[in-house]
Amino acid sequence: MDALSDVLRVVGLTGGVFIDAELTDPWLVSGNVDPDHCKPFMPVPSHVVAFHYAIEGGFHVRLESGESAHVQAGEVVLLPRNDMHVYGSAPNMIPVSAVSLVQPSEGMGLNRVVHGGGGALTRMVCGFLGGGPEMGLLLSNLPAIMLVRIADMPGGDWLSRSFTYAAQNLAGGDPGAATVMAKMSELLFVETVRRHLSELPPEQAGWLSGLRDPAIGRALSLLHAQVTRDWTAEELASEVNMSRSAFADRFTQLIGVPPMRYLTNWRMQLAAGKLRDGRQTIAQISFDVGYESEAAFARAFRREMGQPPAAWRRQMQAV
Repeated sequence: MDALSDVLRVVGLTGGVFIDAELTDPWLVSGNVDPDHCKPFMPVPSHVVAFHYAIEGGFHVRLESGESAHVQAGEVVLLPRNDMHVYGSAPNMIPVSAVSLVQPSEGMGLNRVVHGGGGALTRMVCGFLGGGPEMGLLLSNLPAIMLVRIADMPGGDWLSRSFTYAAQNLAGGDPGAATVMAKMSELLFVETVRRHLSELPPEQAGWLSGLRDPAIGRALSLLHAQVTRDWTAEELASEVNMSRSAFADRFTQLIGVPPMRYLTNWRMQLAAGKLRDGRQTIAQISFDVGYESEAAFARAFRREMGQPPAAWRRQMQAV
């Protein structure tokens, strides 16, 4: 298994679709994915990737930051950080909130949206990909908008036919179609990230470039998969068949911090997600992220986050 697959396995990626939309020109809608929409598929995720798959027609999508894309039939637009966005055929209209347009499903069917001025039809399905707090590092390194033509991907003909078939059967409430669409969504995201990795400039540093590097990518996947292990830089270097000095230099060059510093940061990210969730005691979290004592964990957490874990949890829960 390659490093990207290892990382995605750790984050528990899950896909789902929840809206079947028919929109006629002119139209303009605004929104993003409410994490509560993910409940039928998984517990409320820490991170959400929104996506729209255009079955017929096309539309523009624009973020508040100004980034934009034009989506045509057979294309998917992914929003890795679930940014609020405006999308439609008439960018100068006042957008309508997507939430106000949703018609709740009956039985096993999808929620429906039917909206617009009666002109040319655009049909799409809207969905999400969700994951745990570990997913944040990956998403923060991806572009805010990622546009993919399914037919151009490896196995694109098969993937495109599967997407189209499932989408065409969703409106009828076929639970099998919804399952297929969810799994296709997960595959689509993985292949989109792989494609993005392959197109990064060779000289570019950063977490994604480290993931692409055979040795550093393997080291990252080991750290993510075995976070409780008492790692040393020497052990990691041995696992990837490098000398300690060469490994430490290469890791720091690509990732921006030394290996053990990265491990501490990663443990604190995991701990923060567990603290925010609120279901485990601090002692349990300490053990889960690789600390033998609650006191040692509390000291490390305070150094990284600026306050003790109990105080940080209270502050997050108050928000």
